[in-house]
Amino acid sequence: MKRMLRVTTLVDWDSVPADDPQLQGGDKALNVTEYHVVSALRQLGHTVTIVTAHSSAQELVEDLTASKPDVVFNLTEQFRHDRRLDTNIAALLELMGIPFTGTGSSGLMLARDKSLSKEILGYHRIKVPGFVTFYPGQRIALPRALTFPLVVKPAYTDGSEGIANASLVTHGEALKERVLFIHNHWKQTAIVEEYVEGRECYISVLGQKRLAALPGREIFFTAEEGSGPVLATYRVKWDVAYQTKWGIRFGDADLDDVTFARVAKTCKKVFRLMQLRDYARIDLRLTPEGRILVLEVNPNPDIAFGEEVAESAERAGIDYDALISQIVTAAYKRGAR
Repeated sequence: MKRMLRVTTLVDWDSVPADDPQLQGGDKALNVTEYHVVSALRQLGHTVTIVTAHSSAQELVEDLTASKPDVVFNLTEQFRHDRRLDTNIAALLELMGIPFTGTGSSGLMLARDKSLSKEILGYHRIKVPGFVTFYPGQRIALPRALTFPLVVKPAYTDGSEGIANASLVTHGEALKERVLFIHNHWKQTAIVEEYVEGRECYISVLGQKRLAALPGREIFFTAEEGSGPVLATYRVKWDVAYQTKWGIRFGDADLDDVTFARVAKTCKKVFRLMQLRDYARIDLRLTPEGRILVLEVNPNPDIAFGEEVAESAERAGIDYDALISQIVTAAYKRGAR
């Protein structure tokens, strides 16, 4: 008999419609990740409450205490509009002794900083693109080891925020312009990395000690060479009309057994090195020569129905309710131990 739990779903303050605070349904919620997760939890028989992370840590503590959860399903990605503070929410849950889903505070901190994560992976001989970090006010001088074209990104965002076609630079003036844009507009450190030709694949990994790498997903750019985007920019990921215009689609990655075994081994190693937990997504490039380079480590990828993690799980024979059940059960058992 499955244990029915009191599950508090912890969400960002702006992700819940004002007229549907407990995500009971309605048109406004149908495309919201939080709604998908909450609906699955209720379908599984759990008692679900919603707590939003506003700007007050004290209120958050009071709300969590009042909800008396057996486990928290943590879907937060920011605090006070700052994505770097998502690690603090996890740390708060750890201090309160409440078991929660997803990566803990240490893993969130390591993965949030793109430069730090690449340094850790490189130290452990995981291939990453060559890169350099430019802090606000620092002189923008490119190391000799890096050559154009280069990609300029904010160091602390996710979901391709701050990445546009202009992020791909081919000469010094464009580099300086984009780095300064990151500093001034995003108020962040800029990371500049080599542009790597190849297939862009997304590998979801599930588990804690025993890990499972799920079948890969891939982004397909079908426009003629030189006539369309080649980066997974914000618009490429989230603008359906833009995807249609340029023939961009997301689908299953067709990887032969040998290649997938190499990819799975790399991604599991990344998962452990970055202290990830329960579920995560590793973004990588496969070069024409067969090299595997890790681009991004995402400790809290979108787990909405129909998105990359859920699609990969479905291909592995794990339906959406089973995926959510696996995640919440693992967190509860971890707390019990």
